[in-house]
Amino acid sequence: MKSLDTKLAAIRGNPSDRSFIIADAKDADMAFGVRAPGPRGYLASPGARPAQFSPEVWSREEFGQRNLPEFLDIIREVTRQGLIDIILMSASVNEQLTIHEGLFKNSHVTPAARANDTTDVWAVRHGSYIKEPAQPFRSATIDHIQCGQVECDRDAGSFPGANLGLYSVTFVNELDQDRATLEAFKAFREEAERKRFRYFLEVFDPNVDSRIPPEKLGEFINDNILRILAGVTQAGRPDFLKIVYHGPRLMEELAQYDPNLVVGILGGSAGTTYDAFRLIHDAQKYGARVALFGRKINNAEHQLAFIEMLRLITDGRISPDEAVRAYHGVLQGKGIKPRLPLEKDLQLTDQAMSYGGGGGRTAVEVRNNPLAKPAAAAPSAAASSGESAKTGNGATVGWPLLSNGKPDFARMTGVERCAYDADRLKRRYG
Repeated sequence: MKSLDTKLAAIRGNPSDRSFIIADAKDADMAFGVRAPGPRGYLASPGARPAQFSPEVWSREEFGQRNLPEFLDIIREVTRQGLIDIILMSASVNEQLTIHEGLFKNSHVTPAARANDTTDVWAVRHGSYIKEPAQPFRSATIDHIQCGQVECDRDAGSFPGANLGLYSVTFVNELDQDRATLEAFKAFREEAERKRFRYFLEVFDPNVDSRIPPEKLGEFINDNILRILAGVTQAGRPDFLKIVYHGPRLMEELAQYDPNLVVGILGGSAGTTYDAFRLIHDAQKYGARVALFGRKINNAEHQLAFIEMLRLITDGRISPDEAVRAYHGVLQGKGIKPRLPLEKDLQLTDQAMSYGGGGGRTAVEVRNNPLAKPAAAAPSAAASSGESAKTGNGATVGWPLLSNGKPDFARMTGVERCAYDADRLKRRYG
């Protein structure tokens, strides 16, 4: 069974359940073109894939971007790591990895595809599309996502491709524009219901001036979400939402309204590592149960380690600032130069949540940013009782052990748990 389905059932069955869904949004080719695969500073374990560059024009190092085969290698590696619940792809990448390769056949990870590409994600170089009010548009069809062809055979009840899609809407506070957006959404919902296609709903902030004060924008978004879903019966509802995080009050306002409405956040631009870790921590604290990070993961110096930190945070095992320090420790251990020195990477910065880095901006103020100094090591339970905690081979460790030599998580303090996780990460990533 896919972990997505298990977690959705747990969340809806028990509002206090801590299950958290993490999606890696690898659908950037629907927005950015050549730049979509991201910088070549990080490659999957197979390494570089062949590419043709004429030496009189430029070198591959000058070009600096991964190619599609290198991008696919990373998706394969992230899927096999097993810490995420959803991989979101374009229809063409979904065809390659899901239909042709069967990458997700024996995996708990759910494949998903972007089901529409409204014009506010047309972030091509030198284009001006993202500066205009978003208009609905769909490149992919549901049949192509499910089966890779114009018509699916639905008699078998299952599909070789993805049966989960992301559908995006953008409200700009213009009557005709927003009505056209909702008419397109209605047509999609009805088709999805007929074809037994699941989807989750992404609601972007306005990509143009909406004449709504920034501090009121979250209220506009929340009301629109609840208003449009009020007319949608269970058969046509999204599995969950993907929205901009507008801060604690507005997240709680939406999350508490309907326990069956699972709220998720989008990641936005790359920012600092602390931006990403604090965002997922705070969103979860105030009611979010899903996070879909695209650029924040794709631009990370080491994607697997970055994802593991996200999971440790949502599992409540490590704080955001501790995660930044642990992540830098992994980079140092692997000889990878971080984009930012640790002190700067621990800073919280203003985030532009739109694809183009402009348009509607959402700044979430978080006070008391712990820039800080590493926590002082505390003695383990064994050490405080005058004993040394030793493994079976006699090695001394900084956390309590069971009689069989395994970690005793029940007796661990927060500091000891951090020490255990740091040691495990060091051994895993070198």
